[in-house]
Formats: sequence, structure tokens, C-alpha cells
Amino acid sequence: MPLPEHGYPLAAAVSPRVQVIESTDSTNADVVAHVIDAPDEWPHLSLLLTTDQRAGRGRLDRTWTTPPGTALALSVVVRVGGIPIASRGWIPLIAGAAMTRAIAAQVQGTGHDARLKWPNDVLLDGAKICGILAEVVPEHPDAVVIGSGVNTRMTAADLPVETATSFEALGLVADEDRLIADYLTALGEQLDALIAARGSASAAGLRGEIEALCSTIGSDVAVTLPDGETLRGRAQRIDDDGRLVVVQQSEYESVVSAGDVVHVR
Repeated sequence: MPLPEHGYPLAAAVSPRVQVIESTDSTNADVVAHVIDAPDEWPHLSLLLTTDQRAGRGRLDRTWTTPPGTALALSVVVRVGGIPIASRGWIPLIAGAAMTRAIAAQVQGTGHDARLKWPNDVLLDGAKICGILAEVVPEHPDAVVIGSGVNTRMTAADLPVETATSFEALGLVADEDRLIADYLTALGEQLDALIAARGSASAAGLRGEIEALCSTIGSDVAVTLPDGETLRGRAQRIDDDGRLVVVQQSEYESVVSAGDVVHVR
């Protein structure tokens, strides 16, 4: 799929900088390097995007590739100096919630359901349509780059795993410009709310909103922790720090700050 000749005017109305490139290995790696080299040229909500990312990166340093033109890869700079360091764990969740809302707007009235899987995967009809990776820029601790990969025109045959999906595979067409604009708008609003609440996601109303979007809450889950251990139980809530609270054997609570979550049912 070629890049649109008209560009992304709706996104440009929200972002101070929208840079489109034909291809790259990783939009996140590119933006991190750009912010290091020229931080003043990449203000809050600046954006780099492509439809041909060849070595995308995810959590735990995983990489993946997609056929050119089948997925939208975008990386956004957010300036988070107003958010207390202890509250910055909410940033990936806020990004996931913002993208969930943007994708939900795309499928409104179609019968399809967009939900968030903790911490920041977006599911459409229970299958993953978008993954998100947030990383702090080295030597610029108040700058965070949030990368997203949205499966747009990927056919069912091109999907990498059975648990993935795309707009194309569901017979849908994404308005990419509107999707990006909605995402940036929600992202900016939610970060502003967290700043105004001095880092309290509960006081900002964000914790309740994110829990309402999150299909993980109330589900039986298996969580693979960074040390390889698997935690099984019922995901009960998100705590004040954005961590997932899992109840085991209907009695014991465990708090998860990082891990791969599988919804058992």
C-alpha cells in the first residue's frame, strides 16, 4: 500500500510534527535517535510513521516483521516532566487505552469489540490488533517514545499467529488519518489529566476508565513473569501504581508489574 498522497491532515492538526517515511527498521529506534540528536525539534506529541517497518520491537526485546503496506507503525514523543516519576508506570497503560478508544471509534456500529489487554495490547474481538512499546530516551528522562503497530491491511494468511487479527482480516477498512488523530488526542488528554492530578490516576479518573476498557479485569489469567514463573488466578483490578492484581485460589493476592498475560477464559 503506498503512502497517501494527501498525507495525514487530521493527525497534523493534533501533532506539532508528523514525519512520514517509506520504510525503516524501527520507528521507535529512529525517534529515540532523533530526540537524542535534536531534542528541540521533537516536541510533545511529535510523530514518525510508516507502513513498512522491517524490524519492529516489542517487550522483552522481541522483534517481528510484517509484509510492506499491511501494518501502520508509528512512534510518538511525549514529554512527561509534569508526571511524578513514581506515576510514570501509567504511561504505557494510558497509551493502550488511547489506542483502544481510537480503534473502537473505527469499528463503531459494526458489531466488533475493541478492548484493552493489560498492560497495553489492543484486542479486536479478542484477538490482538495492536501492540505498544514505551521507552525512555537515554539522557532525556522526561522524554518517552511510545511505539504502536496496528494491523491494518494484513490478510488472514499473513497474520503471524492465530491470536492476531487485522482490519482487513475482519473485512474492515481503517481510516488511518482519523485513527492516528483520535489516538493522539486521547493520549494527550489523558496525560494532561494525570499531570493535573499530580500523578494520581485514581484522582484523574484514569484508573476507573482504563479498568472499564480492560478485558483482563475479571478474567482468569496465566501470567508469565520475567523470571519465567507462571502465575495463575483471577485478574481482579489495577492498583494505584498501574500494576495488575491477581487473586490466586480465591484468597491470595499477587501484584504484577510486568509479564505476559494470557486470558484463560
